[in-house]
Amino acid sequence: MAKDRRFYYKGNPLKQLRAFCTVARTGKMTEAADELFLSQSAISLQVKALEEGLDTILFERRGPHIQLTPEGRKLLDMARPLVEEIDGLPERFLKEVRGGTESGEVVIAAGESTIIYILPRLVSRFRELYPGIHVQLRNVTGRDGLAMIREDEVDFAIGSMLDVPSDISYSPMYTFDPALIMPRGHELAERDDITLEDISPYGLILPPRRLTTWRVVDRVFQQHRVPFKVVLEVGGWEVIKRYVEADFGLSIVTSICLREEDRLEARNMSRYFPKRTYGVVSRRGRHLPMPARAFLRSVQDVAITESPWQVGHSGR
Repeated sequence: MAKDRRFYYKGNPLKQLRAFCTVARTGKMTEAADELFLSQSAISLQVKALEEGLDTILFERRGPHIQLTPEGRKLLDMARPLVEEIDGLPERFLKEVRGGTESGEVVIAAGESTIIYILPRLVSRFRELYPGIHVQLRNVTGRDGLAMIREDEVDFAIGSMLDVPSDISYSPMYTFDPALIMPRGHELAERDDITLEDISPYGLILPPRRLTTWRVVDRVFQQHRVPFKVVLEVGGWEVIKRYVEADFGLSIVTSICLREEDRLEARNMSRYFPKRTYGVVSRRGRHLPMPARAFLRSVQDVAITESPWQVGHSGR
């Protein structure tokens, strides 16, 4: 019966071929053993096992020197590129992986507030470390961002989440206080401790109902059984701040959006409203590409603190 060639190898074929190629190149078992950090007997056994598996003689032994047989030369021509390719694989792999941070693209979904107040510092840090990677920011609202994450249209999102779906992973990175803002000279600005009942008579300017802030404000007032009224719904904290400055109403915002140059009064409302976290939102189980992983590594030590306007400062 003919021998089944699928099973002719005994032992590790790669080790046998590596030993064979090294002996063929050096011309001596002892030098091959030193180069491969093996004993001479181990090298000899590897070559012998290869010869038995191939049912041929690969070397002619002439005293301390050995020479390839015609069959050995043919095998060397076939095996040497394979062994060199395998042995060079770790170095090429590391070079390819590290090279993945020299070019490429990272695509991030974020809302307008995150793009304005959080991402500039993070993107700046990332570009210092990885100038060759292109950064693309997608300005989207929460639901649209989740849809893009689920469809892998973006690598991840950075934003705030209250309710995290089971297929989504959320890793908070930064935390900010809630604040009541009002125009300068407003009568409530004379009080340091402002209650929901104090706010109730005044109209509020809030983001659209579909967004997190509106839902949080509504929930808090209902839990305390205090009525409130919304006089204007408008997206974007910068727009909201301008309308508050113009005395259209008051608003509940996250303190990161406050700046010294804002013509506003601000009071910390952590007594009633939860602090807002911002972090990385991704599809659970997704393996992020190298540029995206590089971005997340680069921002781990970037501190995003409260705004220069400490909540409770009058802004005067």
